[in-house]
Amino acid sequence: MHTSKIGTMEAIMILLTIVATHTVLSLPKTLLSATKSATVINIIYISILALLLVIFIVHLFKKFPGMDLLDISEYLAGSFFKKVLGILFISYFIVSSSILLRSFCECLKIVYFPDTDLLFLIVLFIVAICIANRLSFTATLKTNLLVIPIVLVSVVFLFLANFRNFTLERMYPILGDGFWNTFVIGIGNISAFGGIAYLYFLPPLLKKPEQYKKIAITSVMITGIYLLLTVATILFMFSFFITEEEIMPLFSAARYIEFGTFFQRLESIFLLIWISAFCCYLSVVMKFSVHILQKITLLKDTNILIPCIGLIMLAIALFPENYAISKFYENTIYRYFVWGFVLFSNILILILANFKRRKKVGEIHE
Repeated sequence: MHTSKIGTMEAIMILLTIVATHTVLSLPKTLLSATKSATVINIIYISILALLLVIFIVHLFKKFPGMDLLDISEYLAGSFFKKVLGILFISYFIVSSSILLRSFCECLKIVYFPDTDLLFLIVLFIVAICIANRLSFTATLKTNLLVIPIVLVSVVFLFLANFRNFTLERMYPILGDGFWNTFVIGIGNISAFGGIAYLYFLPPLLKKPEQYKKIAITSVMITGIYLLLTVATILFMFSFFITEEEIMPLFSAARYIEFGTFFQRLESIFLLIWISAFCCYLSVVMKFSVHILQKITLLKDTNILIPCIGLIMLAIALFPENYAISKFYENTIYRYFVWGFVLFSNILILILANFKRRKKVGEIHE
C-alpha cells in the first residue's frame, strides 16, 4: 500500500465509503432513535460541527507535513506509544467492520437467502476482499471510485422517487423531545462521521498532499447531504415505531418505488449496489489495517497479513451469539468508541504534539 498513492477524488470516496455502508444497515435508525422528529435539524447541526472539527484537524496536521497520526504519536511519546495506538486503530477497524459484516449477512439471509448458511455468506465476503487485497491497491481505488458515486446517486434517486409517499408532518414537532435532546444530547450523532478515522492516515498516502484540506471538507459536506437524504427518506415514509422494527429501512423504502407496471421491485438493484459498496468498504478496511500493521512492525512483505486479517474478521463476525448482540455493538458501543477514541483521544494527541513542537521551536529561538 505504501507504494500506491491516492488521488484526490479517490481519497474522498474512501471517506464516503464508511458512511455509505453504515447507512445501509442501522445508522439511520440509530440517528432517529436519538433525536426522533428533530433528526433532520440535528443532521444539519452535527454536519456543521463535523465540518468545524475536520478544519481543526487539518490545521493541527499543518505543522507535520507528510506525516500521519502514527508518525505524530511517535514524535509525541515514542515508538511504544505509536505501536499501542496502531494496535488500537487496527482493533477498531477490524472489529467494527466484522460486526457490520455479520449484521449485513444476517439481513441478506433474512431478506433473500433464508435457506443459506450464515457462515457461507460471511466467507464469500472474506474471500472476495482477500483476493481484492492481493491485487494492486490501485484496483481497489478504481473500483471504489466507480461504486460509491453510484451509491450516492441511488440515495438521491430513492429520495426523489419516494417523494409522493412522504408524510412531511412526521418532522413535527421540529425539535422532537426538546432543545436539550436535539442540540446537546444529539451531539452524539456526530459518530455518523466515523470516516474521520481514516482521515488521520491520508497525508503521506496522497498524490497531492496540498489537497488534504479540500478532501476533508468535501467529504464531510457530501456526507452531511447524504445523511440528510437518507434520514429524511425514512422519517417521512415510516413512523418511528415501524422504523425501529425494520431490518434495513432503506431497503424497505426501495420497495415502494414504482414506475408503471414495468419498473417495479427495484429493491434488488439497490441491494446489488449496496453489496458492491460493502465489498469496497471491507477492502478499504483491510488495506488500512495492513498499512498500519506494516508501519508498526516494519514488515516488508504484507501479503502474509491479508489471510491472517481475513481469518480474524471471520472469527469476530461469527462471535456474536445472535443478531441482537451485533445490533447492540452498532447502535451503542460503536457510537461511544467514535466519540472517545476516534475524536476526543486522537485530537488530544494532535493538540499535545502541536504544543510540544511549539515549545521546541520557542526554545530554539531563545
